[in-house]
Amino acid sequence: MPAGPGVSAVLADLRAEGDALDELVAKLDADEWARPTPAPGWSIAHQIAHLAWTDRAALLAATDATAFGAALEAAANDPFGFVDKAADEGAAASPVDLLAAWREGRRDLAAALAEVPDGTKLPWFGPPMSAMSMATARLMETWAHSLDVHDALGVAPELSDRIRNIAHLGVRTRDFAFTVRGETVPGEPFRVELTAPSGEVWTWGPEDAAQRVTGSALDFCLLVTQRRHRADLALHATGEQADRWLDIAQAFAGPPGTGREPQARA
Repeated sequence: MPAGPGVSAVLADLRAEGDALDELVAKLDADEWARPTPAPGWSIAHQIAHLAWTDRAALLAATDATAFGAALEAAANDPFGFVDKAADEGAAASPVDLLAAWREGRRDLAAALAEVPDGTKLPWFGPPMSAMSMATARLMETWAHSLDVHDALGVAPELSDRIRNIAHLGVRTRDFAFTVRGETVPGEPFRVELTAPSGEVWTWGPEDAAQRVTGSALDFCLLVTQRRHRADLALHATGEQADRWLDIAQAFAGPPGTGREPQARA
């Protein structure tokens, strides 16, 4: 049977996030597409090209495991450069063609993920993922790269409770953040309490946990996507392990991210 209602809800948020970014970049002229973003060496075109490439890779994972295996092998031959290379190649296209490719890819991916049977694990560059996890990861990346585009244009992004999915991913990837740095994974659960843009309070973990993180859900999402430095965010940690987590939190796959410099030093 196709994926359940939880996937449908995340896919609806993914579509909304993609449409909001699409509306922003569709108005840009060629010079604006070339504008640098906070990601070193990446223009706005690079940001959209990366999203388009990753959507296509996820589509292969959901529909053609053999073709995805070939993409995985190519990435293994250049593990530290394949992402930038793909972004460079995509950014070289005209804005019209790049935008059309991104629109097609994200539409086809959403349709494919909606048809993935419950319990199916899709291959990926990291551990295999369910359709739900893949949709959440695509939402996280779309939101994070959209922030870079908004920063480049000096435009404030829309705030919505769609970030709940990203916050949930950030909580679930706690152990990964420690593992990818070769550090000991905490042996006890954490309590996370975050205030959503709507004012609702979202919680994870037992109420009596000694290790705690509290604060703004938006700031937590900015932290785990490494779009802002911890020093610039309204987050509070109680406990040594929780404090360390806020230094290294990372919701995206791959090697440890370098993060961003504090704005005071930028």
